[in-house]
Amino acid sequence: MKLTTREKSALFMEGVVTVILLLMLNLALLVLISQAIESNPGLRDGIFIIKRSVVFGPNHFQLWSWENVFIGFMVIADAVVVWWRLIRRYRQMQLHHIIEELHYIANGHFDHRIPFRVSGDVQRVVDSVNALVDSVIHSMDEERAIEKSKDELITNVSHDIRTPLTSIIGYLGLIEDQQYHSEDDLLKYTHTAFLKSKQMKSLVDDLFEYTKVRQTDTPLSLTTIDLAAMLEQLGASFELEAQKKGMTIGASSDPASLMMEADPEKLVRVFNNLVANALKYGDGGKEINLIAKRVTANELEVRVTNDGPKIPQESLALIFERFYRVEESRSKETGGTGLGLAIAQSIVALHGGYIYVESDDDLTSFVIHLPVKHDHPLAIPQRLKTAGTLK
Repeated sequence: MKLTTREKSALFMEGVVTVILLLMLNLALLVLISQAIESNPGLRDGIFIIKRSVVFGPNHFQLWSWENVFIGFMVIADAVVVWWRLIRRYRQMQLHHIIEELHYIANGHFDHRIPFRVSGDVQRVVDSVNALVDSVIHSMDEERAIEKSKDELITNVSHDIRTPLTSIIGYLGLIEDQQYHSEDDLLKYTHTAFLKSKQMKSLVDDLFEYTKVRQTDTPLSLTTIDLAAMLEQLGASFELEAQKKGMTIGASSDPASLMMEADPEKLVRVFNNLVANALKYGDGGKEINLIAKRVTANELEVRVTNDGPKIPQESLALIFERFYRVEESRSKETGGTGLGLAIAQSIVALHGGYIYVESDDDLTSFVIHLPVKHDHPLAIPQRLKTAGTLK
């Protein structure tokens, strides 16, 4: 830390004043001791005997004057006192600078940090203050992000609920006012209101599921399952729907049995969402495959692939965001709420794993990595964080 000219002058004057006071104190002590010795013959004789008996070195040097010994001792003591006073004053100046920096930060300059380096424990205080400010700023940013996220959630939910609700109220209003010409019109209005009501229920159910799985303390009903058998059953359950879309669905695993700890109900929800998305949005595709394999002793990988249209590159990093739709109009036509993939990502995270998507002209793959043991969560690869695929 550099001192200002004024502080250097103050430090110099502190040293000068201390030296003058010490010299005056030394002189006063010397005079008092000299008078005491002169007025006490026994003390004077004792000092003389001590001087005669004390010798130094091989040549037997003797002390000729007690004043020299006293002055030498006082010089050393004075030097220590002056050094202590200057160091103490210098530390006070450092503390004053630190306090000024803290006041500057407290006045709203949160991007500022205490810039100087000092020695000793004071530097630990400076580092702790800077770390504390960084932590507070990080917490404030997180809080702002949470508030923004809540506002966006409310806005999106309000918008998605208002659209079918407006239709329901409109058609029921026509029925209430008896503005229909035939029973067929009446059935058409009630059927449309019924479909819109189902759409609202689907959104509310998905929203409830999303908020539930987003909580890190959500309990899991863990049991040991065979992931390969689960995928086989899942493929069979979607086989009829796939045939209606002109697609085939298959499941395979390596090895044939993959045992792991998981909540089967929640995990099935993940694969249901992914397969349902592949059926909804895989126009032109011919097949959907569920491929599972063991990566390491504690890691399994599942790929849900389809050969439908490619997902645009700009959408890959956003596809797991809630209410995000790659194609807004088409997603609403197919009844999507935009929460399915966000729910899937949260459930996978609850199991200690991670999920990401890869897409090219030939194949779109949702890749899930899961730990075999729930108490051994997987670390997200840095390449996925860097690419913005996972947050």
